[in-house]
Amino acid sequence: MMVASTKSTTDAVAELLDARSVAKFCGCSARTVRRLADAGQMPRPVKLGSLVRWRRAELVAWINAGCPTQQPAGRRS
Repeated sequence: MMVASTKSTTDAVAELLDARSVAKFCGCSARTVRRLADAGQMPRPVKLGSLVRWRRAELVAWINAGCPTQQPAGRRS
């Protein structure tokens, strides 16, 4: 049972991408990823302490939807 729990935790962590991985996935620089995120033009990242990560599934859905502008952080309506 412990192996299954460890495997799902490992799978969940593998689905979180750092700025470099997102950049490679999207074909741009890590700086561009951070700028897009700050401007609200891509899905919001998940913050884990000082770490900033993006969910792969949200990025795929965003790309498949034609990369629509997202609501910027801090400007919730």
